[in-house]
Amino acid sequence: MLRSLHRPAFLSCRTYSVAPQSAVAADARERLATAIKSAMKSKDTQTSITLRAILAEVHSADKTANRPVDSSTVVSIIKKAAVRRSDAAAQYTAAGRSDLAEKEDSEVALLSQFLPPTLSEAEVDDILSKIIADVPSNPSDDPRKKLGNVFKVFYTIVDKSTVDSDMVKERLNVLLKTVN
Repeated sequence: MLRSLHRPAFLSCRTYSVAPQSAVAADARERLATAIKSAMKSKDTQTSITLRAILAEVHSADKTANRPVDSSTVVSIIKKAAVRRSDAAAQYTAAGRSDLAEKEDSEVALLSQFLPPTLSEAEVDDILSKIIADVPSNPSDDPRKKLGNVFKVFYTIVDKSTVDSDMVKERLNVLLKTVN
């Protein structure tokens, strides 16, 4: 009688993803998920643990924002994680723990594969000089207002995850001094 209450094993359904698995996915989240799957299949525990931690941070950001975060936010999460790990590696090296420092450095190298290439200073200078030439300015305008307008136009053209904001600010100040 108890046997009739259970479903036979051959009737249980398993669903599998039928989505195409491309090597280079456009979305950073998809690239992370694909890398986790391949690391798990190849039994690379260190890679899968590291990437799972990053994916957990992404899911946490999703829940905080009450919606899925965009790709640039995922990239910024990966950047922050890489910075944390490189800081930890420096502290481990200072403490004489080269084994742990090597582990953190390998995780930084792994995470850097998921970061988009950053723009060079020359590329940033080129974009900023075009923007400065296009943005109208009055001599009576506040310089901070002009700075804000240039930043606004710059970040509509360029994704924030592909540039270092401190470098952009420094280059903009240099370019504005040469123009004035």
